[in-house]
Amino acid sequence: MVGRQDRHDGDPRRRLLLDIGATLLGGGTPVGDVEDELRALGRPIGAPEVQVAAWSTGLFVGLSPDSSTAVQSAGAGLRFDQVSDVFDVIQRLRTGRLDVAAAQVELAEIRREPPPWPVWVAELGAVPIGVGLCLLLQPSAVNVLFAALGSLVVAGLLAITRRWPSLRSLLPVASAFLVSLVVLGAFNAGWLDGPLRTIVATLALLLPGSEIVTGLTETASRAVSAGASRLVAALVQLALFFAGVVGAAAVTGTSLSHLDNEQIAHPGWWPSVLGVALATVGLVINFYPPLEHIGSTVAVIAVAALAQVGLGAVHGAALGGLAGALAAAVTAVVISRLPHGPMWRITYLPAFLVVAPGSFGLLNASQVELGSGDTAADGVFAALAAFFSIAIGALIGAVIARASDRGVRHAPPPTSGPAHP
Repeated sequence: MVGRQDRHDGDPRRRLLLDIGATLLGGGTPVGDVEDELRALGRPIGAPEVQVAAWSTGLFVGLSPDSSTAVQSAGAGLRFDQVSDVFDVIQRLRTGRLDVAAAQVELAEIRREPPPWPVWVAELGAVPIGVGLCLLLQPSAVNVLFAALGSLVVAGLLAITRRWPSLRSLLPVASAFLVSLVVLGAFNAGWLDGPLRTIVATLALLLPGSEIVTGLTETASRAVSAGASRLVAALVQLALFFAGVVGAAAVTGTSLSHLDNEQIAHPGWWPSVLGVALATVGLVINFYPPLEHIGSTVAVIAVAALAQVGLGAVHGAALGGLAGALAAAVTAVVISRLPHGPMWRITYLPAFLVVAPGSFGLLNASQVELGSGDTAADGVFAALAAFFSIAIGALIGAVIARASDRGVRHAPPPTSGPAHP
């Protein structure tokens, strides 16, 4: 923890870097990106030799190799609109349009910003997400109906854990159990087929696919400690989801042999487009993208999702995930270069959540526990291929984006003008 002297008598530049780093970590930014952002801020704020070491739950910051360092834990999770405002503060600090004192004031104001719509509305975003993904994974009218019912269960559980945060650790197993009870009950009544894909579509909002991909990219970027901790946490959550599904199968008397990766109907072009549109609407409702950039955000999500679904349907989930991650990054960079375009991360992060959950990969991963023999081995291989391909796409996309961002990062500050734009 930061000592009392560091908090009250330390250099305000270090305090600012600690606050920005903790805020970005709380918003889900990979540790390598957090370190890059803070090092890039060193020269504009007069600390060109700033030292940063981040991990998934906190960071160390020193203004030079010989200066004292301070440590701070990651901040509380932020909405996307707040993360967008933080990146705006970073950009203005880089270009000299904002000083350290003003930036600290703005960061405090960002944390106090009320949500643009009520939290219960955001929780109901689970419904279009579940319905949209079911249109992609299991496009049968009955399956879509029960995906909507299961999504209402997910929204209700999110509301409960918001009211009683101590119950959040039970959310994976409870949501998987209750959703599976609904879907497997309908399956045993003969109302629907292919229950596993319906369950996965309904739970996709809660599945830790993005955390798995982020952990892989951090590990590949040599942030091994942070990446390994994310992967372990994500795999434990995934095991809890599977435990909930297996528990519901036992209660309903459903044989695990019925929980295979079976698609009973293949979506045409219009269910795919409608599914992507509904999932995008759900993400916009659930994750609070900045209102002024909703159009750009939707465009990046649509391009990434269509690239993933289109190529994935023809060439498999691995190539689809790679294409989706690359499409998201490149489209976000192109939009950032338009007049008054947002920073690429602002539109890329929501699209990443569409690509990274890797529903197809998670379906195959489910065969590890729900299948046996060659099925389990094939499932492991397919899941690893899907996740690694998305991670590779995310890494390549990040390199492209950083290269395009270099001109902004090293732009000289203006010689005159107000501190604020």
